[in-house]
Amino acid sequence: MEFDGQVALVTGSTAGIGREAARLLALGGATVVVTGRDAARGAETVTAIEAEGGRAKFIAADMADLGSVRELAEAVGEVDVLVNNAGIFPFASTAEQDVETFGQLFDVNVRAPFFLTAALLPAMAARGRGSVVNVSSSITVMPVAGGAVYAATKAALEALTRTWAVEFRGTGVRVNAIAPGATETERALALNPDTVASVGRQSPIGRAASAREIAEAIVFLASPRSSYVHGEILFADGGRTLG
Repeated sequence: MEFDGQVALVTGSTAGIGREAARLLALGGATVVVTGRDAARGAETVTAIEAEGGRAKFIAADMADLGSVRELAEAVGEVDVLVNNAGIFPFASTAEQDVETFGQLFDVNVRAPFFLTAALLPAMAARGRGSVVNVSSSITVMPVAGGAVYAATKAALEALTRTWAVEFRGTGVRVNAIAPGATETERALALNPDTVASVGRQSPIGRAASAREIAEAIVFLASPRSSYVHGEILFADGGRTLG
């Protein structure tokens, strides 16, 4: 299997896209580190992975807390695959955006992946191999009213993706990002199922993605199958960004 002997860390992997990515990486042979704030959901995810014959463990982490992010990096040690998936997306109009939520969005969506990557990527480079996949969003090029700050955080993550690709050139480490469109995750459907379905119908494919479909693309970017893909943003949005 393509991830045999490798350790994969997937942030925000107790539900949605992150959970599916963790499952697929484990099915590919990786030992997966599942992270999130909810220990019960983390245990359920580990149990589900093990039931499929995979290997996984759970480490609690709060990506809004920089100390927790650093503790996670220390607890995990060396990894071969890092998927920066954890993110939050409270929407508000620009005029109504409060400072506290603004800060939380940047803390979770930008600061956490920045310092987690900063802690783990040098060891990858020293070993001459590794893959980082950042989870962005198609909102960076398909603006949505009320999503100004969320879009800004994801645009920052895409900028980091390109910069890290250049900064760690020649080390054997690849850094890419995926930008999903409308996706049927538990959290998105709980917030506004009609919007998810409506945005999905606007794509040439004509529907929203499943979490599994986005996870498949993440695993592709993490795998040797994409060995010559570096510094790219892969839009998995059913072609909606085509216009």
